[in-house]
Amino acid sequence: MTQRLTYRRRHSYATKSNKVRVVKTPGGKLVYQYVKKIAAGPKCGDCGKSLQGIPHLRPKQYMSISKRQKTVSRAYGGSRCSNCVKSRIIRAFLIEEQKIVKKVLKSQAKKAAPAPAAK
Repeated sequence: MTQRLTYRRRHSYATKSNKVRVVKTPGGKLVYQYVKKIAAGPKCGDCGKSLQGIPHLRPKQYMSISKRQKTVSRAYGGSRCSNCVKSRIIRAFLIEEQKIVKKVLKSQAKKAAPAPAAK
């Protein structure tokens, strides 16, 4: 016959926040041991991949660690992954280059075709 177990806290429903496992004590009794939730860790805001160099903790535990452990020393460190930052930099550079090319083509078109209104 198995031993009946009761929750040790007042929360009596089998929800995500009330997960338990059965553990045998040194005295031979079976008791419930509460299991903490697994931390998912920070993800990249663009592609959704897990960020490297940042520990996977529950939200409250990030308050107790230093800023150095929560970020990566790079632009968008701790928010975006390296590949997404790289693509953002390249995109910004190409957009600026495109603006310059447009400006040059516009000035060349002005020089090449002057208005024939001199009479």
